[in-house]
Amino acid sequence: MRTTGFAILAAAGLALAACGETPGQRALTGGLLGAGGGAAIGSLSGNAGAGALIGGAVGAVGGAATAPAQPRSDYYYR
Repeated sequence: MRTTGFAILAAAGLALAACGETPGQRALTGGLLGAGGGAAIGSLSGNAGAGALIGGAVGAVGGAATAPAQPRSDYYYR
């Protein structure tokens, strides 16, 4: 049962990991994914609320910090 729940959570996280193009969008989606993951992990340890808060904060910071690099415009003109 635990393995199935973890597999579903991991698959959803991987499917939604690249949502957003701007740092703001990535921070929002990272925060939402982190809150969901934190709540799921926190519920296993007995405190889903604290897990959601911690996961949401870590996810938002991670999403904002990992904005995709913009392609160089002069690359194709060499």
